[in-house]
Amino acid sequence: MSAALVAAAVTPPLILASSSPRRADLLARLGVTPARIAAPDIDESPLPAEPPRRYVERIARAKALAVERAPGEIVLAGDTTIALGRRILGKAEDAASVGTMLGLLSGRRHHCLSAVCVIAADGTLRSRLSDTIVAFKPLSAAEIAGYVASGEGLGKAGGYAIQGRAEAFVRFLSGSHSGVVGLPLFETRALLLASGLALG
Repeated sequence: MSAALVAAAVTPPLILASSSPRRADLLARLGVTPARIAAPDIDESPLPAEPPRRYVERIARAKALAVERAPGEIVLAGDTTIALGRRILGKAEDAASVGTMLGLLSGRRHHCLSAVCVIAADGTLRSRLSDTIVAFKPLSAAEIAGYVASGEGLGKAGGYAIQGRAEAFVRFLSGSHSGVVGLPLFETRALLLASGLALG
């Protein structure tokens, strides 16, 4: 049996605890295809006065723990939120919230916090946080209205998708582009390797 086949035989199956197609696409960049996808059902409401960093790390862990895991399986979960100071800008639920969030982000820097949590085959839980600084150019009312009308920001943290039309609003970015999309690949790869998943 070749070394590649031996590695494949001993590599634990991976469960992606997310229904986000963006996270599955990003995982594919690491050469990883989940054995199955399981969407966790948890309450993602922030706790009173909860800091954004603590919030996103807590939610990522809660998602990983909410998924049923068979012995020997690895679970990967992630969560991404936008922090404007201590204010958490979660997923935009409607067009009005997209417009409101873009207005808040216009001409300002914000932090995109993306947490990753992995439960190894032996049950060990590991997590890491990616903090990316993003600065938007000042947005005109017409630019905000046009983006809202596109529908692209619905369901996205902070009301925008950097992998789409909103990337043209970004005048500065320091950190992980993939983290802003929804899964920081550097941190994810390190966690998967530490949890026993064989990667190329």
